Amino acid sequence: MRILVVCGAGASSTFVALRLRRAAASAGLAVTASAGAEPSLAIDLDSADVVLVGPHLGRSLEEIQALAAPRGVRVVLLPDDIFTDHDGSRALALVTSVAASDVGSATAETA
Repeated sequence: MRILVVCGAGASSTFVALRLRRAAASAGLAVTASAGAEPSLAIDLDSADVVLVGPHLGRSLEEIQALAAPRGVRVVLLPDDIFTDHDGSRALALVTSVAASDVGSATAETA
């Protein structure tokens, strides 16, 4: 599974992606996770199965979902406290729950 973690400039998403990769490796899951920024999202979506959207981009969620839907990419809005997920386990749980569901997009509360 290919995961794109998106934030405004790509800095905070780098930490989430790194932690997510570590958690997936520890769980023995075939997951790639990369960081991206909102301005390059239209291009980066082509290499993702799931997009994790930083909580500070909640205002752009509908726009991101509209870009992702035609590509079959699932979108998850991360919770406000995701940056306290130091081992990546919560982010991984969100990704696996969305991947297992038939829902095209979700928020952290529904995933």
